[in-house]
Amino acid sequence: MTQLPGLLDTEAIRKDFPLLDRVVHDGKKIVYLDNAATSQKPRQVLDALNAYYERHNANVHRGVHVLAEEATALYEGARDKIATFINAPSRDEVIFTKNASESLNLVANMLGWADEPYRVDRETEIVITEMEHHSNIVPWQLLAQRTGAKLKWFGLTDDGRLDLSNIEEVITEKTKIVSFVLVSNILGTLNPVEAIVRRAQEVGALVLIDASQAVPHMPIDVQELGADFVAFTGHKMCGPTGIGVLWGRQELLEDLPPFLGGGEMIETVSMHSSTYAPAPHKFEAGTPPIAQAVGLGAAVDYLTSIGMDKIAAHEHAITEYAVQRLQEVPDLRIIGPTTAEDRGAAISFVLGDIHPHDVGQVLDEQGIAVRVGHHCARPVCLRYGIPATTRASFYLYSSPADVDALVAGLEHVRNFFG
Repeated sequence: MTQLPGLLDTEAIRKDFPLLDRVVHDGKKIVYLDNAATSQKPRQVLDALNAYYERHNANVHRGVHVLAEEATALYEGARDKIATFINAPSRDEVIFTKNASESLNLVANMLGWADEPYRVDRETEIVITEMEHHSNIVPWQLLAQRTGAKLKWFGLTDDGRLDLSNIEEVITEKTKIVSFVLVSNILGTLNPVEAIVRRAQEVGALVLIDASQAVPHMPIDVQELGADFVAFTGHKMCGPTGIGVLWGRQELLEDLPPFLGGGEMIETVSMHSSTYAPAPHKFEAGTPPIAQAVGLGAAVDYLTSIGMDKIAAHEHAITEYAVQRLQEVPDLRIIGPTTAEDRGAAISFVLGDIHPHDVGQVLDEQGIAVRVGHHCARPVCLRYGIPATTRASFYLYSSPADVDALVAGLEHVRNFFG
């Protein structure tokens, strides 16, 4: 068995994840390498979800009976856990959404409806990057179409990094918002936050970071990032689907208008007008994802018990090993950084002229689960002149044996297609 420095005890960790014991296709034990799409869930999270539904299920806030009080305590307790996990200055800066996409849309819509100095209009500019997930492209395209604002973006270098050579021309005095991904879901690139935030602050622009591929994998301190907003999702960090998070600076959340209207987000309502509750409730209209928040809180407990610094070290070792091994495969081209420096644990590649969908199908027959397609990042594929990629992505339970299985599987793919 390959030994690498900094590895977690994956054999022990995998015992917490029931799905990883599953066998598929004539008894092959599954090799799960699709973690950038969604992570598997440990028993601790599954147990927390079951316990909530079996013992505490009720709607939150306002209710005075014991179940409502218990459900509220669990729901708000999850907010406390998230705030601590990302080192938010205040728990009231943590907004629950249904996913990172909703978090990003929430900010885009707030800025479209905001008063000065935050309003996006035809005299202003929005800045994103060419490596964004569609969830951080389409909301800004929609906002630009509605307001007349100009949409601008940073391009990519040949090796999968952001091209910041023209940063002063891209981020200007007209820029209202700079929204970019911390770790690319397709390239794996870890972006230079400090340089982008510094330039945005020089011109008075707000900064939104999509940390969906970062928060599950490394320690994140929102105060150190220096951004105004940070978005991420629960299902990629051992939590349930249907729960996301938007962190925002308190003073901004107080000044910006709500995106959705309904129950819970109000202070008073008459037939003529309404006033709004303080943040975070101002941005959480209707019955929230209660059980999902409880599950996410349990996921945070689980990750914290292992240690995010240890998870980051483990993934760096696995990624470094995977990058090296994949480059041993003939005709394989990694799309993105070809070293483990400043990159996350998602590796996209093409294999000769074999279509990625064919690669994925043959790997699946061997029990190896990867992702194929453009990964909701089609502009990246257009930039590098490819229709799609195969993506392998790793997590805290991934092992060198998983990497070896992938490499052996790719040799089988090459032989299959002659």
